[in-house]
Amino acid sequence: MGARPMAPGKKNTWRLKATLVFLDESGLLMAPLVRRTWAPVGQTPILYQRTRSRERVSMIAAITVSPRRHKVGLYFRLLPKENVVTHNLLSFLRQLQRQLGSPILIVWDRLSVHRSACTKIHRRNHSIHSAFLPPYAPELNPVEAFWAYLKMNPLANYAPRDVEELCLCAERHTRDIADDQLLLRSFLKASPLSLRLK
Repeated sequence: MGARPMAPGKKNTWRLKATLVFLDESGLLMAPLVRRTWAPVGQTPILYQRTRSRERVSMIAAITVSPRRHKVGLYFRLLPKENVVTHNLLSFLRQLQRQLGSPILIVWDRLSVHRSACTKIHRRNHSIHSAFLPPYAPELNPVEAFWAYLKMNPLANYAPRDVEELCLCAERHTRDIADDQLLLRSFLKASPLSLRLK
């Protein structure tokens, strides 16, 4: 049985010696995501929160795989009281590309903001390349596993007083996750994409 050929995205990453970047956006709300918890017998835990608050924190996150596939990274940006629009995304990508110091291949979904950013990137920057995931396949993006972990573990049952407190808490927990190589690798393994790490 012969070896299976590489997918086009993997070929491009290998040929360009590029860092593979999985990117996605999400939002953190002021209302806590309630999960079961422990409490002394007869003492029901109570979560105090600001009701009817529509304030939120938008977040851009990227899970990166180095060209030699030995290191996984997590980069993020918090946008309090803002939505992710094209100029936020382009600014994040430029800063990410400078920080990584190598060409990057972005893998993301077909959100209109991504398509708009993609058009502008290809006109201006030849060291940033992109590939789209198939439609209706969020499970292929490892960043989705990161969102699920962040919201269902460190931020579960957390009721902040204001957006600034939510930002600080999300930043602290995300930095902790970024320092944990085993956890970052587990996000990649949760995706059905075949990607071998060293």
